[in-house]
Parts: sequence; C-alpha cells; structure tokens
Amino acid sequence: MNVVVTTGPAMARIDEVRHITNVSSGELGFLIANAFARAGDCVTCFYGMASRCGVPLDERVDGRVFSGNEDLAEAMRKRGREGAVDAVFHVAALGDFEVGEIRGEDGRRLMDAKIESRSGAVTIVLKPARKVLPELRAWFPKSRIVGWKYELNGGREDALAAAIQQLAEVGSDACVVNGRAYGDGFGLLSPDGAIVEFADKPLLVDGLGKWLRKQLRD
Repeated sequence: MNVVVTTGPAMARIDEVRHITNVSSGELGFLIANAFARAGDCVTCFYGMASRCGVPLDERVDGRVFSGNEDLAEAMRKRGREGAVDAVFHVAALGDFEVGEIRGEDGRRLMDAKIESRSGAVTIVLKPARKVLPELRAWFPKSRIVGWKYELNGGREDALAAAIQQLAEVGSDACVVNGRAYGDGFGLLSPDGAIVEFADKPLLVDGLGKWLRKQLRD
C-alpha cells in the first residue's frame, strides 16, 4: 500500500526569527508512519519542522519537512500528482490562525526582519489560516482519508458532534477524535456514526492499520 501521513505542528511566521506554533509533538504521526513502514507499505510522512517527539522516523519512511499550512498544502498537492495513494492520515496539528499584521504602540505597521523588543509593545493581528483537510479529496480522489478532531471545550457529546460535522463537511472516510472534551483514549468515528474506541496510542495505531486493510478489502 501507499500511505501518506501528516504530523506535527505548523508554524506561523511573526518575523524571520520568531513564529507561533502549538504544543503538538508529532509523536502519533511518527508512530503511524513507522507502523505502516514496518508492515512493508510505502509511506510518505510530512512533518512540521517544529516537531519535537523522541520517536525517530523509520529509515524506510520518506520523510518530508513542512513549515506552515500553505507549505504543507503545496507539498500535499504535489504528492497527489506523484502517484496513487491508498490512504491519507492527516494527523498534523495545523494552525487555525496566521499573522495578518503587526503594529507598534504608535500604530505603525512593523515589517522588520527582526522586530526589536526595545521598540515597545506590539499588537499582532491574527487571521484565519488555510484549511488543508477540506482540500485533500481533490488531491487524493481515490484515497481513504482520515482526519483528526482534538477538542478541549465541552464534553464527549460536543466532541463527537464536532467530529461528525467535520466528516460531513470535508467528505473524509473517518475521523479520529480525542482531547479533554472526548475523555480518555481515542475514538475512530465513521460517517454513519459508528465509533471504535482505543485506550492508548499503540492500540490506535494498530487499529488504524486493521481499519485500512479492511476498507481496501471491502
């Protein structure tokens, strides 16, 4: 099989030496990529340059680094043209926002390569960043696509509702839901509302492999 995995955090540039990112380590995506590679599958793993997990990529994985949402989108579009892909696991924790503009205390727009702290307080205006998941179906029309929904606000029902909404909006084949709102472990949710639960990352990784092979058999 040919499998594509995205993982790790994206970066939104403030200036040439600073950026905004999130707490994602990239570990889960690395575990998934390695598991498929060890099973003999061809794996391409796009990982954020800010990934900081202690799990090295298997040497058989084609690892490719990305920086921000736009960078990953372009890389995934190109990968879709390189050849058939059986599945895409979009684990990457991409940023919801990117920097729109930066202004100093006097209201002047700051565009220096390195914004000096001695110039005083700055105001950073964030704007919505590009969403990659909704575009995957166009780039990988025949692939099984699995998205992620990490929810902190609300409870389990809220997390599942958000995952169901994602499935409906982007046309993916499954969604992994987790986070404080969902509770312990992970859930693999199908568009029909069926859910399979996994207590930890190793069980989820194994379950995703079995799910994909069943999908391709059926």
